[in-house]
Amino acid sequence: MKRALLLPAALAALALASTAFAADAPTPRSISVQGNGSMTAIPDMAIARSGIESRGATPEEALAANTKVMNAVMAAIKRHGIAERDFETSSFAVNPVYGQATPRGVMIIEGYQVTNQVSVRLRDIAKLGGLLSSLVEAGANRLNGVSFDIAEPAPLMDEARKAALADARKRADLYATAAGVKVARVLSISEGGSMQAPQPMILRAMKAGGEAVPIAAGEQAINASVSVVYEIE
Repeated sequence: MKRALLLPAALAALALASTAFAADAPTPRSISVQGNGSMTAIPDMAIARSGIESRGATPEEALAANTKVMNAVMAAIKRHGIAERDFETSSFAVNPVYGQATPRGVMIIEGYQVTNQVSVRLRDIAKLGGLLSSLVEAGANRLNGVSFDIAEPAPLMDEARKAALADARKRADLYATAAGVKVARVLSISEGGSMQAPQPMILRAMKAGGEAVPIAAGEQAINASVSVVYEIE
């Protein structure tokens, strides 16, 4: 019976000794650095935001005028072979239009304004100029900009992460050499902010005359950063 009681006590003492030994173990010397990586590619997708602003003496009148033109705009989008999943109404509003205030400061409603905006995702950038021209010809009087994107950014992001890790090791070696030490194993890696830089383009002029609007997509950058802790010796 005494032996049965002594065994747990011995195990507990052994555990305490192990904990004390671990607590006394020296903390590895380390160096912490951050690495950055970037990859660029030509965008292969565009998002155009276009719409109609209409006015009328009553909300019904403004809405009817807006709906007529928006139906023409939707038809123009479909004529370009764009799937329904790639365009959607992004904003819609009906607001009063106020004139000058009376001598007593009362705002007088002169009419109503309806705005309806649609966002179109175009998976063939070569067709973007023609689409914008068609939207304007269909009656769109608001063109709130175009942004470019990459349909499959994951492979580029992975390459940017690899470049970020290589950059971190390069910095660690530089600091270690300057400090007279040597970089050993990796103790930890944590990813910082990864981002895909937007490529917006505001269209300042409407096109007319049947020619496609000239568009330049440029390049898009995908960035990644990592924080790495290395053991040094």
